[in-house]
Parts: sequence; structure tokens; C-alpha cells
Amino acid sequence: QVQAVESGGGLVQPGGSRRLSCTNSAIIFSQYAVGWFRQAPGKEREFVAAINWDADREYYLDSVKGRFTISRDNTKSTAYLQMTNVKPDDTAIYYCSGKYAGNFYDADGYNTWGRGTQVTVSS
Repeated sequence: QVQAVESGGGLVQPGGSRRLSCTNSAIIFSQYAVGWFRQAPGKEREFVAAINWDADREYYLDSVKGRFTISRDNTKSTAYLQMTNVKPDDTAIYYCSGKYAGNFYDADGYNTWGRGTQVTVSS
């Protein structure tokens, strides 16, 4: 079954780092922008970061700018979210998906979503 698969989550101490990975077999990976979203308990899913198909443009939620970095390796059909200086407010399930065009900040229009990977920031 074609789907997105996120990995790399876990328990991280405040101020620590974590790298999330994402693959997506539902799309021709190199032709799509990739977006990371997150959902905390009791909250709506929110945009975190996106990167366009050839990695020359990146987009970030204001609260993660300077702390998170999105990247991709089209030869491996994989995207990454490097998280640094994490905060308790970053605790959420993180999801990734692909979008061919349009507003990358909007979850509508993204392709298949995976089950996500849980990131918990706690001491």
C-alpha cells in the first residue's frame, strides 16, 4: 500500500535535537514539494515547514524559524526535519506529505499522510 512513512521521533530533552525522516511512495517524490505538519493533543494540525521540489525554497512556521531545518535528498526519496533547541511546545505527532503546487502552508491538497512520528519534549 502506497503511503507516507515518518520516523525518528522519540523523547527529547528541552534544548536537545532530533532528526525526523520521511519517505512517500504515493508520489513521484522528486516532483513534489514536501511539507511537515504536527498535531498536539487537543489541537489542530499545524504547518511546520515545507521545501519545494528542487530544494531551493524553504518555508517555516514562525515559532520554529532558526531552530528547525527542512531538507531533502531526491536520490533517496527522503525528506528530513532537523529539530534543534526543542521546546516542550514542540511536543506533537509529526506528519509529512507531498504537494505538487499551491499554498504549502495549507494542509489541504497534500497527498497521502502517514501515521506520523511522536516527538515528546520533556526533562
